[in-house]
Amino acid sequence: MNMIMANSQEAQDAYKLVRALQKRFVNQLNELSKELGENKPYEEVTWLRDGGLHGGGSRFEARDAQLFNTASVNVSQVHYDEIPDKNLKSATAISTIIHPKNPNVPSIHIHISLTELRDAPSYWRIMADLNPSIFNEEDRKTFDDALRTLADKRYDEGASQGDKYFNIPALERTRGVSHFYLENYKTIDKASDAAFAQQFGEGVIDTYTSIVKNALQTRTTITQEEKQKQLEYHTLYLFQVLTLDRGTTSGLLIHNQNDVGIMGSLPSHINKALLLSWKEKVPKPQDELVQNIADTVAENGVVDVATKERLAQVVREHYKKHPQALSMQASGNTTPSTVANHKE
Repeated sequence: MNMIMANSQEAQDAYKLVRALQKRFVNQLNELSKELGENKPYEEVTWLRDGGLHGGGSRFEARDAQLFNTASVNVSQVHYDEIPDKNLKSATAISTIIHPKNPNVPSIHIHISLTELRDAPSYWRIMADLNPSIFNEEDRKTFDDALRTLADKRYDEGASQGDKYFNIPALERTRGVSHFYLENYKTIDKASDAAFAQQFGEGVIDTYTSIVKNALQTRTTITQEEKQKQLEYHTLYLFQVLTLDRGTTSGLLIHNQNDVGIMGSLPSHINKALLLSWKEKVPKPQDELVQNIADTVAENGVVDVATKERLAQVVREHYKKHPQALSMQASGNTTPSTVANHKE
């Protein structure tokens, strides 16, 4: 991949950090495939921002259809070193979502990123949330306990912001059962901040892999009712990502060079009728967005690569037509100015 890296040492160190986390997670997922699945390793797909001039990224996609519904582990770095008028110097991130095929095995979302600005201190964005289709108290407790240990004195703030960010007002519920989110995280000690990001990422990855391995070994019987619950939860997940998730929308509005990667969090199938039933629950103009999303998905609910590309365009066009609707998107205690940072 002919990708030009960001100039600053801080951004280069952040890229090494997220690539190491990516390797750690992919290696563990590949071991699960080897031990309990089809022994098909994740495959790397790369993309370039403006031909590599402004960075790019790498994502590892699941190929084991026995273990995974959809799954990708994405790393990216976008920078504007030679454009001094842009407020953003660089943005370096790992963002991953794993949707297991077994409905009794929870999904995971992790996002860890460093944003480097020209006129303000750099900061981290640190997120992790456990997303089961079928609730399991043991899994939730294991994940919560890990978050408390890893975050230490940061836990209360992260849990509070996470619960707020993943709330779905229209449905009066949250996405997921255990949430952690720190926005604009920074202290006076940059080295300590980076060490926390790395330690947190490693701990969440290891904890989730342990949860998945235990679930795959002990929850082997799958009923049709459980499959239906998974389909309904995957519908909820798509609904939240495409109508509320600020990170997804920001990525789509900034550029169109990684639409499939940005949409890598979407599950392979949804219940279209269920999705449409939520149209009347959302405020205007989001009802229009829900309708357009549903119109984009085939009647059988399949969300394939071509559908993801079309959905990316649907979301992009909606917020260009209704920029005021961006205020309705999820946030923690602060709202990141991600799109504005990319403008000159």
